[in-house]
Amino acid sequence: MNILVTGGAGFIGSHIVDAYIALGHRVIIVDNLSTGQKQNISSQATFYEMDIQDARISEIISDEKIDCINHHAAQIDVRKSVENPVEDVAINVGGTINLLIAAQKTNVKRFIFASSGGAGYGEQDYFPADEAHPVHPLSPYGINKITCEHYIYYYASLFDLNWVALRYANVYGPRQNSKGEAGVIAIFIDQLLKGQQPIINGSGDQTRDYVYVADVVAGNKLALNETTQGIYNVGTGVESSVNDIASMLMSHFNDANIAHGPAKKGEQMRSALSAKRIQDELGWSVTCRLGEGIGHTVNWFKTENKNKSSQ
Repeated sequence: MNILVTGGAGFIGSHIVDAYIALGHRVIIVDNLSTGQKQNISSQATFYEMDIQDARISEIISDEKIDCINHHAAQIDVRKSVENPVEDVAINVGGTINLLIAAQKTNVKRFIFASSGGAGYGEQDYFPADEAHPVHPLSPYGINKITCEHYIYYYASLFDLNWVALRYANVYGPRQNSKGEAGVIAIFIDQLLKGQQPIINGSGDQTRDYVYVADVVAGNKLALNETTQGIYNVGTGVESSVNDIASMLMSHFNDANIAHGPAKKGEQMRSALSAKRIQDELGWSVTCRLGEGIGHTVNWFKTENKNKSSQ
């Protein structure tokens, strides 16, 4: 299968590229490198440096005879979406529509979309949230991810497009960008490696559902099945507080400490996703628990830091 992975130089996208290549698929990457990294790009993939808003993307899809689009390119910082909602709409909604138009023109048969569970559901009515939970997004980022799902459904209803939307919990792991992706685990590790003191916003009691990137990749592999369609949560169902994360990280660093600062306005207090549907229908399961995943992530960051220091 010829698969286009948008955002394939980024954190999650690059892991998906590697997995698809290992399965024997031919992979084409489109990434504008705004947050993606060249070192993440597989030498076995075909790479185009291009924005998903570029109309020429239909030419790439046609020339490369794309069978499936896996769409991970996005503006992914919630706080940036609050600061500049117009830009967030242009990239996340406009870019997705541009891909859908191109898919329609070139007769692409499958569309896999990286959506958001935590930002999409907002403050939850019950825990963990399943796919039937009402969506109450509290940020432009969350609003636009849910809006994209509606556009995908709309285009799928117009022509023969099979689609899957994977609503992610908080993804973490190796290759996460500590500067541009607002992932607390990556940010704290980076600060600790630099000898800086990480600051917890507010009490640290706010919770998230942290899912390891390899388990997210497994969901994207299952989503290739042509009989699979619809919305699936990808999470652990377990709430972990920022204080919990800090405590786990401290065990990997000597003589380090973490302080508390003012709370951020409008920050969601709790989030956890039920993965029962993807487990029951696709056979997906959590294989890496939080403590183990944090250990893998710390080791990767330490190795990267050591390699940079020796250059």
